[in-house]
Amino acid sequence: MTSFRKNNIKSVLLVLAIVLVVNVLSRSFFQRFDLTADQRYTLSGTSLGIIKQVDNPLSIKVYLQGDLPAEFKRLQVETKQLLEEFQAYNSNIVFEFVDPLENEESSMDNIKELYRKGLTPINITVDDKGKQSQAMVFPWAIAVYNNKEVNIPLLKNMMGASTTQKVIGSVQHLEYSIADGLNKIIKAKQKKIAVIKGNGELQDILMAKFLLQVRESYYIGPFTLDSVAKSPVASLEALTKYDLAVIAKPTETFTDSEKQVLDQFIMNGGKTLWLVDQVVAEMDSLYNDAGATLAYPRDLGLNDMFFKYGFRINPDLIKDEQGSPIKLASGEQGSATQYQEFNWKFAPQVYPTSTHPIVKNLGGIKFDFANPIDTLKNGIKKTVLLQSSPYSKKIGTPAEVNLNIVTENSSPQEYLNKGNLPMAVLLEGDFHSVYENRVLPFEQNKFKGSGKPTKMIVISDGDLVKNQLDKNFQPVELGFDQRSGNVYDNKDFMINCVNYLLDDTGLINIRSKDLTLPLLDKEKVYASYTQTQLITIGLPLVVLLVFGLLFTYIRKKTYSK
Repeated sequence: MTSFRKNNIKSVLLVLAIVLVVNVLSRSFFQRFDLTADQRYTLSGTSLGIIKQVDNPLSIKVYLQGDLPAEFKRLQVETKQLLEEFQAYNSNIVFEFVDPLENEESSMDNIKELYRKGLTPINITVDDKGKQSQAMVFPWAIAVYNNKEVNIPLLKNMMGASTTQKVIGSVQHLEYSIADGLNKIIKAKQKKIAVIKGNGELQDILMAKFLLQVRESYYIGPFTLDSVAKSPVASLEALTKYDLAVIAKPTETFTDSEKQVLDQFIMNGGKTLWLVDQVVAEMDSLYNDAGATLAYPRDLGLNDMFFKYGFRINPDLIKDEQGSPIKLASGEQGSATQYQEFNWKFAPQVYPTSTHPIVKNLGGIKFDFANPIDTLKNGIKKTVLLQSSPYSKKIGTPAEVNLNIVTENSSPQEYLNKGNLPMAVLLEGDFHSVYENRVLPFEQNKFKGSGKPTKMIVISDGDLVKNQLDKNFQPVELGFDQRSGNVYDNKDFMINCVNYLLDDTGLINIRSKDLTLPLLDKEKVYASYTQTQLITIGLPLVVLLVFGLLFTYIRKKTYSK
């Protein structure tokens, strides 16, 4: 046997030995490497924790398949690559991409079935070198585990954004959407939420979309304070079994006994989400012949509680140049009536400036007749989550609110050093009871003057959680404004508040993950379409051809000897 052949055999055996050792080691040590600059495919600890809980087969059906526009092709690829990451850590997770419109004969039945499940499509205009066409896309996935099913939205709705911007925002939230969906069907409910009733709070149908969303992850139930009058101690004991109390737009004054029950719930570590209006003003009251209404202070009897906890909701209205659009009739009545869009300054459109996980990466959030919040020094940590724009100011009440305000001209000088008014504040720490060193409204053996560490969120607008009703009096999506057709991020903000208060911060941190997507500039591509084709398609072929010819030449020259 020649030395050349012996060396070849040694090389082959060495390679086989290395491959064998690597395979053995790979079974013992599992590691995936993410070479992207933003670590896009590195799953968070929260996602990995959810994946580890999948003990039985979990199937995910993704409806992003078929002849998709370029932007949605990108969303499809990103979704597939992320699901492959999930699958790599747990083989029980399986997924498939399906096209609901593939078969023309059954496509209508498929669409009806998806509609029934709550998966609504979007119609988009595809612009291909000046030629426009319409396309229907279902940016949804359905996950099934242990006979439980959940819808996973893959496209994030962003007001005023282009399709490309929506896709970028959706990829940013992709891990959160999938992890949140899987968490809902894998993890058993544990935390309990009480929706406080009895003081003129919002009806369930007016906050139905919020309640339905929250119910997917937590136990939820109404808690009426009417029973406090007869048996306050029993009412307090019942309330302390809940983890969070939601007080949504009360309109009637709280009694001292009711306040003591809420106060002691907080002292025992209960979390609270306050959505309180300190001014009586409603949009519906403006739609009259005069187009005006009187806004006046509302006394709920909660001021002393709020002051003790370290904040104050002022009975003023916030007027903000960064308002929301409103459509009003103009011209003569009858057939000549036209509807024109105006800027409604008493409905601030707030874009978060804070980097707190609750509001990070959220879009516009719509308020209606909001009030400014003052924070007071008392040792409690306070974080302003949402605030008005620099071009805003507070209007004292009582005051007339008139639709004619949409035609007024304003100057920046009117708002000098008056803006950035807090509208949503997070408070964390050891609170002191409002009844500390005071006579108690009712006798309580286990009264606490100071409480366990807890947290609360205060929002100076009860309408933030309110969904509108359609013509059939059915609730529409929270954040969708039927008058303007805009979709705001009210629902995401509210869900983030609930998750944070109930210590489910892992999912919130996934939502605030920052990603960067390099995208082609369409206008530049269209301007140099032929050149772009030559570079992206022709150049790789030329390089491959040159490599092939060079390889053949070297091979012939070597073995001809």
